[in-house]
Amino acid sequence: MAAPTDPVLYSFRRCPYAIRARMALAISGTRCELREVELSAKPQAMLDASPKGTVPVLVKSDGTVIDESLDIMRWALARHDPEDWLERDDAALVATNDGAFKHDLDRYKYPDRHGVDAREHCEKGLQFLRALDDRLAIGGQLCGPSRGFADAAIMPFVRQFAAVDREWFDAQALPHLRVWLQGHLGSDLFTAVMLRVKPWSPGDAAVAFAPPGDLAGP
Repeated sequence: MAAPTDPVLYSFRRCPYAIRARMALAISGTRCELREVELSAKPQAMLDASPKGTVPVLVKSDGTVIDESLDIMRWALARHDPEDWLERDDAALVATNDGAFKHDLDRYKYPDRHGVDAREHCEKGLQFLRALDDRLAIGGQLCGPSRGFADAAIMPFVRQFAAVDREWFDAQALPHLRVWLQGHLGSDLFTAVMLRVKPWSPGDAAVAFAPPGDLAGP
């Protein structure tokens, strides 16, 4: 049961923005009340807190709202950063992920929605993945030998790209990226943040997002 003073996190299990926010909240040990959102029926309480209507949205105990995933990550890690994630950030790389790569990912995954050729955007996305593979060949993680902010911020989007056509993805010459991705997907941290809960409705019992304390990783 979540405590009355816990921050409230509006989230959607599969959303890469929400996944990375939950990862930072979990590794920092930040307990929240988790409210899973059904995107086709967004709760009014979330829209009142953040009219832009996208997840994740964190409503702090004092009512302050943080509705950008990277800001939620930095807020949580500023409170407690046991693995020193903030020391392993690359703002430019994360910006490329959130900008050009996300643009191509959306059009590769949903070509009919955007009226585009999926193959073109798949190839552009692949160029970014090759650059990541080159970096991972050096240290194993994006900013050295241990996972950090950049890895958590980018991995959920690579996961989504890989899932569009996993057989094709696995056939690409991305050996370091595949090992990196599988390592994160198989981690205790990722397992902890991918819990399944039913969509929240007003009046529902509070669901605590309180991952176990030992989530040490690579």
